[in-house]
Amino acid sequence: MAHLGSRRTRALTLPVGLALTASLGFLPTNAASAAPVDAPSAAAATDGPKLSYVVNTRSGPGTVKQVTKAISAAGGTVVTAYAEIGVIVAHSQNPDFAQSIRRVKGVDSAGATRTNPIVPQTTTDTGAEQPLTAAQAKAAAAGATAGQDPMEPLQWDLPAIKADQAHKKTLGSSKVTVAVIDTGVDDTHPDLAPNFSRAASASCASGAPDTTDGAWRPKAGESNHGTHVAGTIAAAKNGVGVTGVAPGVKLAAIKVANPDGFFYTEAIVCGFMWAAEHKIDVTNNSYFTDPWMFNCKNDADQGALVEAVERATRYAERKGTVNIASSGNSAFDLASDAIEDASSPNDSTPGPRTIDPSECLDIPAMLPGVVTVSATGAKGLKASYSNYGNGVIDVAAPGGDSTVYQTPAPPATSGLILSTLPNGAYGYKAGTSMAAPHVSGVAALIKSTHPHASAAGVKALLLAEADATACGAPYDIDGDGTVDAVCEGGKNKNGFYGAGVVNALNAVRW
Repeated sequence: MAHLGSRRTRALTLPVGLALTASLGFLPTNAASAAPVDAPSAAAATDGPKLSYVVNTRSGPGTVKQVTKAISAAGGTVVTAYAEIGVIVAHSQNPDFAQSIRRVKGVDSAGATRTNPIVPQTTTDTGAEQPLTAAQAKAAAAGATAGQDPMEPLQWDLPAIKADQAHKKTLGSSKVTVAVIDTGVDDTHPDLAPNFSRAASASCASGAPDTTDGAWRPKAGESNHGTHVAGTIAAAKNGVGVTGVAPGVKLAAIKVANPDGFFYTEAIVCGFMWAAEHKIDVTNNSYFTDPWMFNCKNDADQGALVEAVERATRYAERKGTVNIASSGNSAFDLASDAIEDASSPNDSTPGPRTIDPSECLDIPAMLPGVVTVSATGAKGLKASYSNYGNGVIDVAAPGGDSTVYQTPAPPATSGLILSTLPNGAYGYKAGTSMAAPHVSGVAALIKSTHPHASAAGVKALLLAEADATACGAPYDIDGDGTVDAVCEGGKNKNGFYGAGVVNALNAVRW
């Protein structure tokens, strides 16, 4: 069975700043006045490639202050420090930096966030799967009924989760904010501008927040992925273009991808911390953290990356944020004993390896507390490419699929997901990247209906209100007589659909 496109983000398409900041509880270097704890005594080498690291310390701001001094002694420069979770981001050209800093008292783990040196990069993203043509847009507008936005007839995904019915009751509350942690969002788009929150938006691509006006937007030539995701969540119901799942809630953009489209750990940690401190209700995460598709906890570097991101996601949830993530587009069984990963590390020279998904995690999707989403197509079946796994997938939502496998009913013409693109454009994409924002929109509707619900409460309702979906007949999506994936579990919880396909109508009437 063939699969489509790049897997770096969850769509099938398919110099770093060193400035310190005192916001979000970050510690500038002049705050690290305490004596180091067992700082390296030998002069540190500075002739290696410049890499970025996360250093995870034990709890307490005093320990963070002490370790920052040790980082300097080991030939590192602190970019920023998150005292709340004990995570420090540093750069170093000392080839032995990680090994040296791991010996410092108070350090739990440390690891390089990349295998390629820090250098300016250029985008390799190829854009949308399919652009929306003028003829398609005109035909859709001619068929739109009263109350529909012009292109809504092409959005088969909205009735698939009863979002069209939910909108008759409410569009969601403007007091609820969903942050798109992604490649950036073009907030000037006419379908996104009405709902966009500049105050809650920033770029974290360097590992420290940049609040310069527009820093959260994709630059020319950069990926349009985040803009597409944003439209699915909350494109305004304003008589223009498409409609989002929760068209009345606020959108924020937290840009975490570098110009080449890589999502490195330091940026991801910054993104969750920014969301936590800016009272974001829901974060959408349609990516995996580069350069490893799966991070193995028994590897010193990769284990440190898992620890850093998990600390950040847990902190955000404690602050009231529901974190939602796509499961991936490799058709992997994430509950199996072994997976063949031939794509990691994707920022240098990947090599084949067999990993155990119980020890090697796709982050943030497989972290505790994160809602993990699989994708369905227009016929309601698991999308051909979607990862799955009993006990791993929490819920499912439309992500689109090739019309070869799942064809939508008219008036929709494409089995992919139609949404916003930069510069006022619209286009189709497919992937678990497109499924997660449907779930984020439903979570936002739940929060709108239950404004005092905790993050745990919203997650519980998200699962309880989903439409339980049984495994069904043996899964032969391409009809060649061979079973393409095995769905394990019962109707109320299984590896393809988790607790079921999310239901927006239930979200606003319970």
